[in-house]
Amino acid sequence: QVQLVESGGGSVQAGGSLRLSCAVSGFTYSSACLGWFRQAPGKEREGVATIYIESGSTYYTDSVKGRFTISQDNAKNTLYLQMDSLKPEDSATYYCAARRGGYCYYIDHTMYNYWGQGTQVTVSS
Repeated sequence: QVQLVESGGGSVQAGGSLRLSCAVSGFTYSSACLGWFRQAPGKEREGVATIYIESGSTYYTDSVKGRFTISQDNAKNTLYLQMDSLKPEDSATYYCAARRGGYCYYIDHTMYNYWGQGTQVTVSS
């Protein structure tokens, strides 16, 4: 059974950093995408970053390019999101997700079918 568990959220000042982790189990497909998504209260869920497991290629939404880095550690079965230069508008619940297949360039939450429970990130000015 596929299971994803996020951790690493917290409250930081603008300009600070956080590293989110997602422990993944029961997901062994080589052709697959892993991703980070976020949702603020009263707003729609949006894609943040994705990674293609087979090649390691990464993709980011424009608002986080140059500030966030998605990566994976296959040996530890863990997905990461390093967040630097955080802004108040980054505040949201962050979710990790997985799906089979490729085309990870499309950061679309409706394409993902395995989800974690989320971790809260709050950035104050």
